[in-house]
Amino acid sequence: MSANMKLLMLAGDGIGPEVMGEVKRVISWMDKRRHVAFDLDEDLVGGACYDAHGVAVTDATMDKAMSVDAVLLGAVGGPKWDDVARAHRPEAGLLRLRKDMDLFANLRPAVVFDALIDASTLKPEVVRGLDIMIVRELTAGVYFGQPRGTDVRDGVRYGFDTQIYSEPEIDRVARVAFDLAKKRGNKVTSVEKANVMESGVFWREVVSNVHREAYGDVALNHMYADNCAMQLVRWPGQFDVIVTDNLFGDILSDCAAMLTGSLGMLPSASLGEADASGFRRAMYEPVHGSAPDIAGQNKANPLATVLSFSMMLRYSFDMGADADLIDAAVKNVLAAGLRTADIMSDGATLVSTEGMGRALIGELDKMAA
Repeated sequence: MSANMKLLMLAGDGIGPEVMGEVKRVISWMDKRRHVAFDLDEDLVGGACYDAHGVAVTDATMDKAMSVDAVLLGAVGGPKWDDVARAHRPEAGLLRLRKDMDLFANLRPAVVFDALIDASTLKPEVVRGLDIMIVRELTAGVYFGQPRGTDVRDGVRYGFDTQIYSEPEIDRVARVAFDLAKKRGNKVTSVEKANVMESGVFWREVVSNVHREAYGDVALNHMYADNCAMQLVRWPGQFDVIVTDNLFGDILSDCAAMLTGSLGMLPSASLGEADASGFRRAMYEPVHGSAPDIAGQNKANPLATVLSFSMMLRYSFDMGADADLIDAAVKNVLAAGLRTADIMSDGATLVSTEGMGRALIGELDKMAA
């Protein structure tokens, strides 16, 4: 395979550089053992970028992100930047990447590995074999709607945001969900609050139209967001693909994440619109945050970032066999009882960030022998 796959790595803040280091280890292994090479570039984002340049992401970095095949991001944020103006806080860099790259579909899988069943707070019989994909609309809705702000009316202060969606914005994320379902369990649950929100009524109407026009062979049901949250902790196995708006997707994906036992295990992909050639701009990142309390201590779990890299292979480069290999290696390392602190359990072996990375490479060596 030619070495023309361009990857921009943005390690970010906190544990970001540490977990990204273990992905570099996997990339190096792929170069040596699988003859798969990447043109790598690295840059700053978040608080690290603010410290260096006074902004959360520079125009130059955005130009790079727009020109590569995929972006891999570590984490942004931390208490060090709590007093920075909102426009320049670390999270603003992440939001700009998502918005300017038009990464409208956020894919968050929630998978329970057999070896980690006991790490979940739910009963084993409830989460065993769990494999859910949440598709969250990422570039519209209440997080970006206008008008927003604060005001004084008749001497009373108000704060307000606007939940607004266009038909094309709902249409395109629904199609991503239906296409994913056809490769999985062929079932989509569309989530909104059509009982109390006009935008929810509109969301349900557009998703139903897309289903009727192009995906009649996929099972579709609708669910209110509050009921979905309840059902996720009651009977999560009923779900295959969940598609929902930006706000509810933010909440429900974190809820689903904890079914697995640790945010440190969960990857994500944010995808743009496919062009005529099939290329999509994309960014991949672990769901966990920057964890400043353990940053620099070699304690962080790198597996979510490694699994995000696996998603990149699958969705950006159509390298399903290589993605499957990495996923299997992660499963095997966990089955062997190796744990970072966030997923530690009785009888397991505690390893560091680097220790988990070395074990993963060792497992890949065995599998590729």
